[in-house]
Amino acid sequence: MKLTAKVKLLCTAEEKAILLATLKETNRACNAISGIAWNEQTFKQYDLHKLVYYHIREYYQVSAQMVVRAISKVADGYKLDRKRKRKFSYKGAIAYDARILKWYTEQGLVSIWTVAGRLKLPYASGEYQDKLLQNQQGQSDLCYIKGEFYLYATCEVDEQPEQDVDDVIGVDLGITNIAVTSDGMVERSDQVEAKRQWYQHRRDMLQSVGTRSAKRRLKQLAGRQARFQRDVNHNISRRLVDLAQHTQRAIAIEDLKGIRTRTRVRKQQRARHSNWAFHQLRQFLAYKCQLAGIPLLLVDPQHTSQECSQCGQIDKRNRRSQALFICVNCGYECHADLNAAFNIRYRAIVNSPMVSDCHPRRFSGGVPPFSGLPVQAQVTDFSW
Repeated sequence: MKLTAKVKLLCTAEEKAILLATLKETNRACNAISGIAWNEQTFKQYDLHKLVYYHIREYYQVSAQMVVRAISKVADGYKLDRKRKRKFSYKGAIAYDARILKWYTEQGLVSIWTVAGRLKLPYASGEYQDKLLQNQQGQSDLCYIKGEFYLYATCEVDEQPEQDVDDVIGVDLGITNIAVTSDGMVERSDQVEAKRQWYQHRRDMLQSVGTRSAKRRLKQLAGRQARFQRDVNHNISRRLVDLAQHTQRAIAIEDLKGIRTRTRVRKQQRARHSNWAFHQLRQFLAYKCQLAGIPLLLVDPQHTSQECSQCGQIDKRNRRSQALFICVNCGYECHADLNAAFNIRYRAIVNSPMVSDCHPRRFSGGVPPFSGLPVQAQVTDFSW
């Protein structure tokens, strides 16, 4: 399993200038390679290498191995499609392999090729990154972000064998509630939405002002909202995996691939809908489950919010509002997201032989959790 360790290079002003010159020269070479590839309609890495290698070595100040990496970058750029010519930013990231970059993890140093020769640079990392770097394999990407240089190192981590599980935790992912489990744990989106609105209002105000100081402030704010939401998704996925690990259960979620193209929202809801980072949360859940040996099951999302978790009746009228679910057949009343989590759990149990001994629609004590309570009291916030 591949994970990425991000470390910050601790450079002097002179070293930053050298690294920046390295980025610019390598990307200039990439643009030259892309131009030749486009003119000759040659896009495969092997064919492109024979076509451009000596030309790039003669006219650009890049080493032999960096030419190979630049050719690979251009070839990868044309893999998506060949309908338009690829152009690369002069400050775009460049890839290093073991021949032009070496890690000295015990000393906290990295030896990196530049246009001015090899540099040995210290880097800042935490305990988590240091642990990952012990298994560093493959390429590392040099990135220039807001005046600082970072290395993203690819690390190979052993996956844990999947545990034997006794049950499944159904998790309903949504916009109003980011995640609701079949246990009743709720991760609300109130704080995320408040942050989104604050940053949106701030950006609108600064853009309307348009002064130089306003533009500087816009640059300072760039990426903060995304980093906040990334942290929220990391914390939610960590809590779900810990819960599953401690109770020896699998995690089941809906397969929401392509949901943005399938759903329609009102104009005033578009920003919030676009801000929904469910794919990122799924990615975080996936790799954390692999590390912990927890099975992650994907189920069909069709009608999970309209199906009664008690009698199986599917009807649009069951969903009275965003929060309220009342079955028109049996009268079962529940919070809508919690009912969907029950259905996700049920579908995962039915489709997975690992937990076939567990009765899918039976709850402890023979009574569904939260039944008979007011909707406002049916979901409790168990955020840790």
